[in-house]
Amino acid sequence: MSPKPLLVAAVLLAAGRSKRMGRPKQLADLNGQPLCLYAAQALAEVYSPLLAVIPPGAVGEGIRAALAGLPFTFVVNPQPELGMASSFRVAAESLPAGLGGAAFALADMPLVSADLHAKLLSAFRETNAPVVIAAYGTGEDAVRAPPHLLRADLLPELLTLPDADHGPRRIIAAQGKSVLTLNFPAAMLLDVDTPEGLKEAWAALKERG
Repeated sequence: MSPKPLLVAAVLLAAGRSKRMGRPKQLADLNGQPLCLYAAQALAEVYSPLLAVIPPGAVGEGIRAALAGLPFTFVVNPQPELGMASSFRVAAESLPAGLGGAAFALADMPLVSADLHAKLLSAFRETNAPVVIAAYGTGEDAVRAPPHLLRADLLPELLTLPDADHGPRRIIAAQGKSVLTLNFPAAMLLDVDTPEGLKEAWAALKERG
């Protein structure tokens, strides 16, 4: 009888300040539901346990309410103004012990599907690669972007991320050729930062049916 695989957690990074949107984008209406719920639902179909990093105050409470039907544990980033690295540090401090790894996804990427997450997780379990990441598009035009799945031994390194780092790029780069990259359609790469981006997401979801 083969040993049971270690749990792989998922982290929803939802503490952004929405400067370019002009209002809390996590709670912006997208086809009748809050923007953050799309990314959260996709994670919840694949991963357990689930963690959401949220900002303090009313926006954070709004996110809690939006995700109330999903089994997320919430942790507050008290200083989201420090940037994305601060949310990675908060997540790393809050993840439970005994994990095999953790995937990190952005709350403002509503076109990332549960199928994409399932493929990342399957590749990780099959290879035990230190990092499994998504790339959108093909060839030289492919763009590496979240979600990222990091093996457990790399998670403590997130605690050392300086505020100047947008995310774990240096940690990923240090793994060199051991990083496993899976390619997905370029159309899935939509990071909703502006009202125009929200309109694009709405149109893409309508096309998807």
